[in-house]
Amino acid sequence: MSKANPSIVFTGSGLVCGAGSSVAEVWARLISGETSVTAHERWDTANWGTKVAAEVTLTPRDLVSDRKLHKSIARTDMMGIYASEQALENSGVLAQREGLGEAEVNAFNDRTGFIVGSGGGTYTSNYDYLGLMHETACDLPAFGRELANYVTPMWLLQNLPNNVLCHVGIRQQLKGTNACITNQCAGSVLAVAEAALAVATGEADRALATGHDTPFEPEMVLYYHKLGLLSDATPRPFDQSRSGTIFGEGAGAVMIEHREDAAARGANILGEFLGFACVSEATGILDLDADGEGVSRAITEALAQAGIGAADVGMICAHGNGTPASDLTEALGIKRAFGGSIPPVTGFKWAYGHLIGAAGIVDLVMTLEALRQGIVPGIPTLGELDHRIAPFPVSATPTAPRSNIALLICRAFGGLNVVLVVKGAS
Repeated sequence: MSKANPSIVFTGSGLVCGAGSSVAEVWARLISGETSVTAHERWDTANWGTKVAAEVTLTPRDLVSDRKLHKSIARTDMMGIYASEQALENSGVLAQREGLGEAEVNAFNDRTGFIVGSGGGTYTSNYDYLGLMHETACDLPAFGRELANYVTPMWLLQNLPNNVLCHVGIRQQLKGTNACITNQCAGSVLAVAEAALAVATGEADRALATGHDTPFEPEMVLYYHKLGLLSDATPRPFDQSRSGTIFGEGAGAVMIEHREDAAARGANILGEFLGFACVSEATGILDLDADGEGVSRAITEALAQAGIGAADVGMICAHGNGTPASDLTEALGIKRAFGGSIPPVTGFKWAYGHLIGAAGIVDLVMTLEALRQGIVPGIPTLGELDHRIAPFPVSATPTAPRSNIALLICRAFGGLNVVLVVKGAS
């Protein structure tokens, strides 16, 4: 936020993805250069152009202990609940609430917000109908007669887009401001920005922001592959020979509150929210501005809201999805915004794939850890930098940030560019 606004900080985080189920576990893989992108057996891939993904290996019981809940929520919801409860526990706000009287607890719950972002759902909800459609040869009257006997009545509950918001809110009694943002790849970072602004403007005293998605399923893979966006190997962001991205799955969450409140209870402060921007290139659903103007404009506006200059930024966590057009225009936009003084650039999708709706917030959690460690992880799949963007400060090995401020870029279909500016803990 600008200097005129109160200091808004992150006090807890949680995540799950193919690279691990804790910040420490994922960080270890980032630093070691170990990817979680491997061949999968979720379905028969013999005739598929893409056979790899970054899968979460935890069981439903690992993610959500209440087995009754498994019948009424989807896989993506389980991951969102897991990350949310990690962040709540790690932030210490639940322990703080336990020491309050009844009236204070009620006020605490009423002033605790919850904002959730997702990619907007996948196609798995369609599959329950495919067998019946085949059996009835698409005879609609016959389909209608047998529908209730074929498809579980829990289908509706399993596919509510606000399941994470609902179940975590009920279980933890989060009664304050809330919203469910479904905006493709930008959903989770917009949830972070919305939660931070809710706290900054007094709409809530504290707010949990969560993002979750499980895009790794047959129909999504088919469509992305047909669009030429998927690779058959680990992503190679900004590399001359990059060929596309790879799906992962997972969730991330952060607790956001006033610095004064966090300090008063001795919370572990992970970092500070400084500002954000969201702009549209207005070029089309898949088209990107060829010179990176949208990325550049988002960066400039985010820095202005944060009240800092480009020279103050110590590192950039790029969207870096490994597709030829996105990486090129993102790099050009960064160069437009920073000129000849670009801080070290990195990206994490080589390690845990593209999480779509959860991508931005998981990247944020790991960016905060990078600032804490004082290390910018490398992109080990980088061999030869794309000649069209050279020189560009991206490395295959870890480097050092030039300050404790990071800029995170998240891009989405429709020409959307979202930028967060965060500061590491003092």
